[in-house]
Amino acid sequence: MSKNIFFFVILTIAPSLLRAFSPESPTDRRVLVLLDDFAIKSSHSLYFNSLKSRGFNLDFKLASDPQISLQRYGNYLYDALVLLCPSIDRFGGSVDQAAILDFVDSGHDLIIAADVNSSELIREVATECGVEFDEDAASMVIDHSSYAVSATEGDHTLIASNDLIKSEVILGSNKIEAPVLFKGIGHSLNPANNMVLKVLSASPAAYSAYPKAKLSSPPSLMGSAISLVSVVQARNNARILIAGSLSMFSNRFFRSGVQQAGTATKHEKAGNEQLLTELSRWVFHERGHLKAVNVRHHKVGETDEPAIYRIKDDLEYSVEIYEWSGTSWKPYVSNDVQLQFYMMSPYVLKTLSTDKKGLYSTSFKVPDAYGVFQFKIEYENLGYTTLSLSKQIPVRPYRHNEYERFIPAAYPYYGATFSMMAGLFIFTAVHLYNK
Repeated sequence: MSKNIFFFVILTIAPSLLRAFSPESPTDRRVLVLLDDFAIKSSHSLYFNSLKSRGFNLDFKLASDPQISLQRYGNYLYDALVLLCPSIDRFGGSVDQAAILDFVDSGHDLIIAADVNSSELIREVATECGVEFDEDAASMVIDHSSYAVSATEGDHTLIASNDLIKSEVILGSNKIEAPVLFKGIGHSLNPANNMVLKVLSASPAAYSAYPKAKLSSPPSLMGSAISLVSVVQARNNARILIAGSLSMFSNRFFRSGVQQAGTATKHEKAGNEQLLTELSRWVFHERGHLKAVNVRHHKVGETDEPAIYRIKDDLEYSVEIYEWSGTSWKPYVSNDVQLQFYMMSPYVLKTLSTDKKGLYSTSFKVPDAYGVFQFKIEYENLGYTTLSLSKQIPVRPYRHNEYERFIPAAYPYYGATFSMMAGLFIFTAVHLYNK
């Protein structure tokens, strides 16, 4: 009976494990979507359909469902988590703040959509990820200069922003021409966290406040310091998207036309769909994911990797770097990949040259210092996963029989020695045999 249960568990879990995220196929396939209400599944269907069309397996559950779990028998059931439940006070099942943070710490990806009156739970998760929402739960981002023009002028909480991060790897190569519609709560970035980036910023005239109340004191969040959408890439290359608006994911905002105040151009379609689709490609590692393979080093003129180098040896180093395109690995081309030959501090720092087919290489002379060195690459580029490569190799001095026996620079000293010996011989002969 126990064997039957074991095989049943294996058959249940194995198919999902085969579709799991892996460095060799870095695309999140199993995505858990937690909702406040199942109505969001239809009101935001365009966003979900764009994910499904790219091969993602979406599992929709209510955030309060008592059966939800992120892992079973020590294995994670999902590769990514999407939280479209800003008002949830407590998750169901075994999911809580600690479980979500452990999920990210294990290298999995996360999307958070907050909104007005977001719960303390969602705020705390976002704070742990490096962003802080406005303390006033009812506050909204207001902009009297970059609002979206509408038939009925309101409180200018519907913003049309086009202040986007300049990064093709995050936003794609096609420029987002239309402004992005946003209606929600703003956040600021933790200045101590250098891994969080603003993707969509408010204009210098924006501020965060309760729209139906008069301001009695300056707002805590103002101007371009307000971030509307931010991303985080953790040290373990897990990726996080944090947005202050649930509405910006909706079908209504995806299909809506937009005209920014102060401009005569009216776009038939807002930039929301393009922005969030491209961001999902980045968050789910369909773009900007690097891998390094075939790390090699050897003496010039040889092919085998030695166990030890000697000082002043000439050596060659090479590595192949590829980028995941969403379907296959493509050669990564850049001119800023550097190699350190390191012992306590870099003795050699070389920029690797590339053949534009993925191969990076360089050559240099081993420094005149012996000890345990490292070939070290620490590559960080905006939007790309971090490459951290290191390999130890000892370096020895010359052996006693490897030094040159006669050094040309010492010839005068050799001459002086032999001339002294000859002079002493002549002096002795003369002294002994001369009467």
